[in-house]
Amino acid sequence: MTPRAYVSPARAAAAGEKRQRVIAAAGALLIERTNVATFSMEVVAKAAGVTRLTVYNQFGSRRGLLEAVFDERARQGGLHRIPTAMAIPDPRTGLNRLIQIFCEFWSGDEAVGRLHDAGALDAEFALALAERNERRRHAIKVLVGRIGADLDRPAPRRDDLTDLIFGLTSYPMFRILSSGRTPEATCALITSACIAALETPSN
Repeated sequence: MTPRAYVSPARAAAAGEKRQRVIAAAGALLIERTNVATFSMEVVAKAAGVTRLTVYNQFGSRRGLLEAVFDERARQGGLHRIPTAMAIPDPRTGLNRLIQIFCEFWSGDEAVGRLHDAGALDAEFALALAERNERRRHAIKVLVGRIGADLDRPAPRRDDLTDLIFGLTSYPMFRILSSGRTPEATCALITSACIAALETPSN
């Protein structure tokens, strides 16, 4: 039997601390830099006080680093509350809560916008963002399905509503609507638009 490799707890803790330091430095750089094209592994390594090799060993690629930053920002931004929203017995209340969670996430951290900008420059990271957005679509689909059943909406109509609400609750839509509005007013507008879509009778 091949002996298991021993991993020193101290070494593991040090590696974890370095990883968090790199993620924090990358997030700060995304906010500070007006041009995300200048965001690189080398620049992040310097800001975090580690070697370029350390960053590559931890994250593998620019995409891996950006994904880690997004996931950390999602954790800090409250997306862990989504299961609670999904568990609310009334699906309308659950949907309203889901919309609020994403509005707070979109508005609460400038790095989130920078990460979406980075997706326009990095095709691989754009795919990673799309995968994460599909989780939002799935949550919306579940809630719309429950609401649609109550309203006797046919399955194709529910799919249309899912796509519409998915678009309304996206970061690009939030960015557009937030021009000249407070985050609270923007969220209220998105919520009312989603409610109106749900209430529109099927043709």
